[in-house]
Amino acid sequence: MNIIPVIDILNKTVVHAVKGQRNNYQPIESILFKSTEPVEVAEGFEALGFNDLYVADLDAIIDCSSHFQTLKSIADETGLKVMVDAGVTSVPRAQKLLASGVSKLIIGTETLQSKKFVKQAVEIFGSDRVVVSLDLKGDKVLVKLGFDGCLNPICLLQDFKRMGVTQIIVLDLLRVGRNEGVNMDFLKKVIAEVGVDVYVGGGVRDINELAELRKIGVSGTLIATALHTGKISIDNLKREGFL
Repeated sequence: MNIIPVIDILNKTVVHAVKGQRNNYQPIESILFKSTEPVEVAEGFEALGFNDLYVADLDAIIDCSSHFQTLKSIADETGLKVMVDAGVTSVPRAQKLLASGVSKLIIGTETLQSKKFVKQAVEIFGSDRVVVSLDLKGDKVLVKLGFDGCLNPICLLQDFKRMGVTQIIVLDLLRVGRNEGVNMDFLKKVIAEVGVDVYVGGGVRDINELAELRKIGVSGTLIATALHTGKISIDNLKREGFL
């Protein structure tokens, strides 16, 4: 199972995301890094031995920017494989994002109005470069008003699989930044009933929970808070074969 550190960027600063309440996000306080500058934090993760990085570009999500300069800098200045959620819901923006050097486009349901875009993205960019994030608040799927798809999470994921999606993230915003654990039962259901590569984000508690996620067949886990607070240490990740 792949361990993927997370960077949330707001106002060009790496912030501590908690429960999806973006108005309250503050710059990270980390035992790993002194800097809150995105490229420096990314370089720090690379130096610790990570190969992949998840970036939520909240600046791009909020203002629909297509510049992606910070993302390009991370891609240019590190060897990390970077997957990015920048609120992209159109082919032209997706093309600009991928042209910046990032490895994978994340399509989050929170910003998705038409599931047709998912099908287009897979057809144009390939299933290896497109990841769908099932954005949840508890049991509720987050989508744009007027979304034209199923609102039952398993039904929606099965629809995406039929469109060619092979990688999904289960991201519960209520659990983000809380260290309260993941919804293990739901993840088991997704793995059993959908049959795609499953990544999980939001609330991962400790090294024991990582071992359980690996055991049930999760492909990757997104972690931020537990790394910055030391609840999951680099030494433990190496000792347990995660890094």
